Amino acid sequence: MRYLPLSAENREDMLARIGVAAIDDLFADAPRDALLTSPLDLPSRKSELEVERRLSALAGKNVAAGAVPFFVGAGAYKHHVPATVDHLIQRSEFLTSYTPYQPEISQGTLQVLFEFQTQVANLTGMEVANASMYDGSTGAAEAILMAHRVTRRRKALVSGGLHPHYAATARTLSDMAEDEIRILPPDPLASEDLIGALDDSLSCVVVQSPDVFGNPRDLRPLAEACRAKGVLLIAVVTEALALGLIESPGAMGADIVVGEGQSIGNGLNFGGPYLGLFAAREKYLRQMPGRLCGQTVDADGRRGFVLTLSTREQHIRREKATSNICTNSGLCALAFSIHLSLLGETGLKQLALINHANAVALADALEKVPGVKVLNRAFFNEFTLQVQGSAADLVERMAARGVLAGVPVSRLLPGAGLDDLLLVASSEVNTDEDRAVLLDALQAEMRA
Repeated sequence: MRYLPLSAENREDMLARIGVAAIDDLFADAPRDALLTSPLDLPSRKSELEVERRLSALAGKNVAAGAVPFFVGAGAYKHHVPATVDHLIQRSEFLTSYTPYQPEISQGTLQVLFEFQTQVANLTGMEVANASMYDGSTGAAEAILMAHRVTRRRKALVSGGLHPHYAATARTLSDMAEDEIRILPPDPLASEDLIGALDDSLSCVVVQSPDVFGNPRDLRPLAEACRAKGVLLIAVVTEALALGLIESPGAMGADIVVGEGQSIGNGLNFGGPYLGLFAAREKYLRQMPGRLCGQTVDADGRRGFVLTLSTREQHIRREKATSNICTNSGLCALAFSIHLSLLGETGLKQLALINHANAVALADALEKVPGVKVLNRAFFNEFTLQVQGSAADLVERMAARGVLAGVPVSRLLPGAGLDDLLLVASSEVNTDEDRAVLLDALQAEMRA
């Protein structure tokens, strides 16, 4: 009873109070295939020491990204994070701070968020940016909801080049809100006709650039076509470092830009925590989700910071909120800001150029391997290989040779008929020796 204080009668009373017959009814909205049909095959009890030993043994089976040549991307990228970043974010005033519920005494936290917003706005080419998205996928889903509010339409068109995890998150939120969402088929060659798919019923079009297959997109023609029909263009960026080299989505006419900021200042961390980037045109500011920090002066003319816009449901009435996000990625945002400040504009461009050059060199070498084809005409630091046979099986065999070769598309899009495609990413952390190991292993596998 120490850890299970509620009796069966207590649970029945609570279920009756909310009008639910059984606990399973609380999960009625969850997809059936996501629910367990039987208990997990786990011991019913273990001591703390036994659990620690077991979990340590399981963790020991993982191959750390820095332990072998590593070419995995697909939305989460390995970059060098300077030691200064971790040193600063571990200071107690940063590490323990949280949501600025009392903004007037949270000047340091607000300044950090203000600087982060300024950097994101400059990076994306937009006029305003916020500071409270979970990650790139939830940012994309929130952007669609924002477009619905702006246009008062409830239908979204999603490119087949959007990362499948982002598309799935958007579909989940749309289904719950009973909105319509059309996701186009996967498009490895970036040949889809989004302009031809436009109509007056759409609130927005969602396009990723570079897309999940590595293809940069020229958003200008689509942006012009969207404006003609009153449709908002949402641009998604999963590799923030690409914005140091390619033209910003804002400069190409996007109305909302969302993305994943993990690449700058944040390690892979087995998938999180990450931080979402969210920026928009100033005229849509009132419909932005989350919070926005602003700069002002106090009664004595001294510089200060305020929580200018706070539309999260934890701050205001739920029916007035534009977002139900109730946590804060402030520490990850701080890491992003510190790293970007250390790089500066020149350093960011130089780092982006190194990434691109490394990827081009690798792609050129791999395409000479018999049975391997690079599908991209252009890319930043990630590209798609077409290989003979199953890419998933190839990745397992390459791992046995001591190299993590990339992400098979079938892992992201099972059943899509793209089993022979492999996403390969190469960043500044990959050495000539790493690329040689990958090349040798792939040649050996293709000959086998």
